[in-house]
Amino acid sequence: MEHQHRHPHTPNVAPVSTSHVRTAQEATGQVQVEVESKRGPILLRLVLLFASAIALYILWPSLLTVFQTWPELLDLSPVWFVAMLALEALSFACIWGLQRISLRTKRWFGVATAQLASNAFSRVVPGGAAAGGALQWRMLTDSGADGAQVATGLTAASLISTGTLFMLPLLTVPAALLGQPVPGGLAQAAWLGGAVFVVGFWLGRLLITRDDALRSLGRGVQRLRNRLSRDGLEVSDLPERLVVQRNAIVSRLGDAWWKALLFALGNWLFDYLALLAAITAVGAKPRPTLVLLAYSASMVLAMIPITPGGLGFVEAGLTGLLAAAGVSAGDAVLSVLAYRLVSFWLPLPLGGVAALLHRRRYRGREVAAGG
Repeated sequence: MEHQHRHPHTPNVAPVSTSHVRTAQEATGQVQVEVESKRGPILLRLVLLFASAIALYILWPSLLTVFQTWPELLDLSPVWFVAMLALEALSFACIWGLQRISLRTKRWFGVATAQLASNAFSRVVPGGAAAGGALQWRMLTDSGADGAQVATGLTAASLISTGTLFMLPLLTVPAALLGQPVPGGLAQAAWLGGAVFVVGFWLGRLLITRDDALRSLGRGVQRLRNRLSRDGLEVSDLPERLVVQRNAIVSRLGDAWWKALLFALGNWLFDYLALLAAITAVGAKPRPTLVLLAYSASMVLAMIPITPGGLGFVEAGLTGLLAAAGVSAGDAVLSVLAYRLVSFWLPLPLGGVAALLHRRRYRGREVAAGG
């Protein structure tokens, strides 16, 4: 190759055409747009991180109170820890079953590992629900699933799961008529769980198959919302919106809607029974209806996207709600610690293991997709 030598002080200037200037301006504008588009998410993450720090600072005394009771966990019977672990395993299996139906796939491994990994990831980053959902979408598509199918399926599973959660307080109405304390043994707790499950499935089936029942529920919620609202804005279309949303979910699930409902109920019910087992392990016996209300409220607190997995909000809220339900302060703190140990902290390392196993199995497909 022939090299051209110039004097070091002679500027290397070439004539610049108008088209080159225009191209450079367009490129500069495009870069500025890209920088602006990236700045928004970065600022949002910084805001969420700052909000998380403030929230954890405020909630730290409550968290510290819970964590300081960990030596007392050694005094609890190992039988109850085995029961809580088994119930949490069943709860996770139910969410995998629900997602298999909504994703229209027969695979267990890919769905389970993606859910475990995304669940763990969403609990270690502020506002992690979106990040966890993105990770789950990527892992499922890496395993061979269609991207559009995954997005639609996960949305349907999330809607039916959230709807089932908000339906749980309605189950306390028949249970309140019994007014019995928390059962003292596993067999009695199993009977209680079975009764709640049957009533929950009947109510869910009624709301899915009967428009008039769903509209009646919508009118009741709408009336309550308008009465308690302070903004002066009244909602008038909630019943019809519920019907439209219900129809979209049923259209996605097809004839398997009843299986999806069973899995959605099982997911919350087994998790609730794990909390019930923790309460029973410390010797407390409040009414199960109040425990169910406390559990439902704490799961709503877990959805607050300020701290990872509702950390701090759930501990403080659930401890206070259990105390209001008749559990002594000490027993409430200890039972919440035991419950959160198996439901929140233990799944974190399991999520990392699941991500590694998923990557190991589907590594070939990722390479092929990357071309």
